[in-house]
Amino acid sequence: MECDISLRPLEDIKVLDLTRFLSGPQTTLFLAALGAEVVKIDDPKTGDPVAAAPPFVGKNGVSMTRSSASDVGLAFLKRARGKKSIELDLKTEVDKNLFLRLAVSADVIVENFRYGVTKRLGIDYEQVKKINKKIIYCSITGYGNTGPEKSKKAFDATVQAASGLMSVTGQPEGTPSKIGSSMADTIAGTFALSGILASLIQRNRTGIGDFIDVSMNDCLISLLYDEAWDCFDELGLEKRQGNRIMRFSPFNFYSAADGGVVFGAATEKDWLAITEMIGRKELRTSPIFGDLGNRINNANQIDHIVGEWAAKQKVSQIVQLCEEFEIPCSPVNDIANIAKSLQIQERGILQKVQHPDFHLKDGPLAGNFPVKFSSAKTSLDQPAPTRNEHFEEILQNWLNTKS
Repeated sequence: MECDISLRPLEDIKVLDLTRFLSGPQTTLFLAALGAEVVKIDDPKTGDPVAAAPPFVGKNGVSMTRSSASDVGLAFLKRARGKKSIELDLKTEVDKNLFLRLAVSADVIVENFRYGVTKRLGIDYEQVKKINKKIIYCSITGYGNTGPEKSKKAFDATVQAASGLMSVTGQPEGTPSKIGSSMADTIAGTFALSGILASLIQRNRTGIGDFIDVSMNDCLISLLYDEAWDCFDELGLEKRQGNRIMRFSPFNFYSAADGGVVFGAATEKDWLAITEMIGRKELRTSPIFGDLGNRINNANQIDHIVGEWAAKQKVSQIVQLCEEFEIPCSPVNDIANIAKSLQIQERGILQKVQHPDFHLKDGPLAGNFPVKFSSAKTSLDQPAPTRNEHFEEILQNWLNTKS
C-alpha cells in the first residue's frame, strides 16, 4: 500500500510558542514544517519584537526604514511562517489563567526567556506539570537552567565568545572573530527540536512528558569539542587555523586568477592526486611533505606551493581538474547567488517569503526544512500571521469556547 505523502510527521501535535528572536523561533519553525500546530503567544503591548526590526518588507519591496503600517520585519516573515498568532498579557491573572487552560490541551511548550522569568510569571514547568503531566516543556537559554551563569543575559555573539568558538575562528595572526551567521541561536534551536522529538517518542511509551533544558553555550561546545583543542598547545598548533582543516594538509582556501576555491587532501589518495594535478610528483618523497603529520607541521610551505599553482588557473579550470582527479573541491560561492544553483533549485531548499496582507511576486528568500522524507510532507507554505489573527480560532478549537 502506498503512503499518503500529504500526511505530515507531527500532525495533531499542539505547540504553545513563547519564544522570541531566533533560537526558540527556529525550533518552532521546524515543528511547524513537520506539521505541528504552532501557536505564537505575543505580548499585546509589543507584538513580536522582530516584526518591527529592519530590514522591512512591504508593497515597495525591501527597505531599512518603515514607510507604511504594512511594512513588516523580514526576520519575522521568515521565522513565523506556518504559525498561528494569539496575544496574551501573561503578567495579568486573566491571561495567565487562559494560557494555563491552553496548556492543558498542549503537547509541547517552547520558551527562550531568561532564566527565572517563567517562574515569576507562574507558567514554568512545575506549574504546568500539575495540570498536564504529558506536557513536554522546552526551555532554551544562553547558559542553561543550572550553574553559576544560568541568569546571564545572552545573545548569539556573546555565546560565540563564551563557548570559545570566536577564539578559534579567523586567521592565526588576526583577532578572534564571530562566524558569519547566528549559529549559536540556530544550532541551539535545532538541538531543541531533537530533544522535543525524542521526548515525544518517550511519552508514547511512558505517558509522561519531560522538561528539556537547552543551553546555547552547551550546544556549541558539544560540537566544537570534536576537535582536540585542549591538546593544541602540546602539539604546537595554532588554535585559529583560518580556512584550513587541521587534520588535513593541504586543505585550504586558495586564490585563483578570477576568484577563490577550496580544495584539499582528505586522504592519502587525494594527496597523491594533488601532486599529479599540480605537476609536483616529487613532493611525495619530500622529507617534510611525505607523510600527513609532516605536512600538517609544514602547512604554510605546502599551502604556498599549492597556492602558487592555483593563482595561475581560473576557478572553472581548478574545479574541472579536481573533478577529474576526484579531489574534494568547491568554488567560494556568493551567498546572495546561491539560489541560482541548479543543485539548490532541484533540492527546493529555498522559497520566496510571502507577506500576510498581499502577494509578493518576487519576495526575499527563506530556507525550507532541510530534511526530506519519502513518505511524509514537510512544508512552510503559510505566511507569517498577522497580530492576534487566530485568537478566536484557538479558543474555539482548543477550549471549545469563545472570547
